[in-house]
Amino acid sequence: MFGSIGMPELILIFVVALLVFGPRKLPEIGKSLGRGLAEFKRASEDLKKTIEQEIEEAKTEVSNVQSHVKAAADTISRNPTPEPPPAATGTPGPETPPARTA
Repeated sequence: MFGSIGMPELILIFVVALLVFGPRKLPEIGKSLGRGLAEFKRASEDLKKTIEQEIEEAKTEVSNVQSHVKAAADTISRNPTPEPPPAATGTPGPETPPARTA
C-alpha cells in the first residue's frame, strides 16, 4: 500500500499522532497537510509547464537560426568569389601622417 509501511505500522503512527495532538487537533492537521500537498503539486505542475514552454521556445529559436544559416550558405554557394577590394590610389588618407620636410 505505502511501500514498506504495512497496516500495523500505519495504525501505530495514527495512535501516536492521536495521543500527541489529541482528537480535536488531528482533523485540522490533516486538512493543513492536504492543503500543503495540493499546493506543492500545483507549484510543481506550474514549474513543469514553464520549463516545457521555455524548451519549445528555444527549439523555435534554434530552428530560425538554422534556416538563416542555411539561407546564408546557399547565397554564398551561388556567389563563391567575393568582390575584390578597391585598388589603392597612393594618395595619403587621413590616417597617414604627412611627411616631414627638412
